[in-house]
Amino acid sequence: MQQSDRAGLLFTLTGFCLLSVGDAIIKGVAGEWTPPAVAAFRYALGAVGLSLFLYQREGRAPFLKVPKPGVQLLRGLAVAGATLAFFGSIWLMPLADAVAITFTQPMFTAMLAAAFLGERLRLHTVAATLVAFAGVLIILRPNFLEIGWAALLPLFCAFCMAVLVTANRAVRGAGSVLAAQAYVAIGGAFTLGLVVTLGTLSGDPRVAFYWPEWHVLLRVAFVACSATAAHWLVFLGTERAGAATVAPMTYGQLLVATSLAWIFFDEAPDAVAMLGAALIVGSGLWLWWLGRRRDLAGTTR
Repeated sequence: MQQSDRAGLLFTLTGFCLLSVGDAIIKGVAGEWTPPAVAAFRYALGAVGLSLFLYQREGRAPFLKVPKPGVQLLRGLAVAGATLAFFGSIWLMPLADAVAITFTQPMFTAMLAAAFLGERLRLHTVAATLVAFAGVLIILRPNFLEIGWAALLPLFCAFCMAVLVTANRAVRGAGSVLAAQAYVAIGGAFTLGLVVTLGTLSGDPRVAFYWPEWHVLLRVAFVACSATAAHWLVFLGTERAGAATVAPMTYGQLLVATSLAWIFFDEAPDAVAMLGAALIVGSGLWLWWLGRRRDLAGTTR
C-alpha cells in the first residue's frame, strides 16, 4: 500500500468517525430544541462559513452564475430532508440502529442512478438491496412496535441521501468542489429555514422556533464545524486514495456510533439489531468488493 493510500484511509476514517461524534452530540440535545431548529441552525452556520471561504477563494463568480440551478435546488432539498429525518430518528430510537439503517443509501443510489442517469442496474445490486432491506426489517421490528411509523425516518434519510448523491453525479464537473459544498449548504439552510418558519406559524411547540440555552447553541455550532471538517477529510481521503479504496472506511461510523451510544446513552448493542446491521453492512461491502474487482479487471485489460 502506498503512502498516499494510507493517508487517504486515515483521513477518511477520521472524517466518518467525526460524523458519529456529531451525531451523538445532536442526540444529546434531544428535548432541548426542536429538530427543525437544530437542523436549520447547523446548516445556516455551515452556509455562512462555506460562502465566506468560497468568496475568498473564487470571488463573486460562483454566486452570480450557479451551474444547473434546478439540480442545485434538489441537492438542498435532499440534504434538508435527510437531516430532519436523521435528527428525528436518533431522538426517537437507538443511535446505532438509526445509523445502520442509513447505510442502505448505496442501494437506493444504484436504483436512482439506473432510473435517472441511465446506469445499468446489475443483478447483484438487486440481490444486495434485498438482503439489506431484510436487515432493515430486522432492525425496525422492535422499533416499529415501540414508536410506530417514525421508525421509518432513517430509511427516508437514506433515500434523501441517495437523491443527493445522484444529484451530485448530475452536477459533477460543473464548478469547484468548494462551490458544490457551499451550494448544498445554502440550499439546505434555505429549505430548513422555510420549515422552521412554517413550524413557527403553525403554533405547534414540537416544531416552532425558540432560542434555547446557550450551551445548546454551542453544541450545535460545534457539530456544524465538525461536520464540515469531517466532509473535508473524507474529500481529502478520497482524493488521495480513490473512492473505491476508502469506501469500506464508511463503516467505521457505525462502530463509533455503537460505542458512543453504549457509553453515553446506555444503549447496549442488541443481538437482533446487530444481525440486521450485519446484513446491511455485508451487502454494502459485497457491492464495494464487486465494483472494486470490476475496476481492477478493467485496468488490466
